[in-house]
Amino acid sequence: MHSSPVKFLIVIDAGGAMVARLFNADRAHVMDMDASTQDVVATIEGVVPTHSGTAPEWDAALAGHNADERAQAQVYALAV
Repeated sequence: MHSSPVKFLIVIDAGGAMVARLFNADRAHVMDMDASTQDVVATIEGVVPTHSGTAPEWDAALAGHNADERAQAQVYALAV
């Protein structure tokens, strides 16, 4: 089975723990992981995040997060 490459990585608070949520270009969820891992740090190195977690295009993908979590989320657009 072939999966789409990860295009977006969002670092967001999930009930007190920082989580890295990975999404493809269609904003479909791929996986979650602990945001403090070396893999996440290496992936976002040199990438400037936006704080666009409250943007309408993220409504469905981040529906389980409250407004404060979404407002503080760091959204990284990754090179594919």
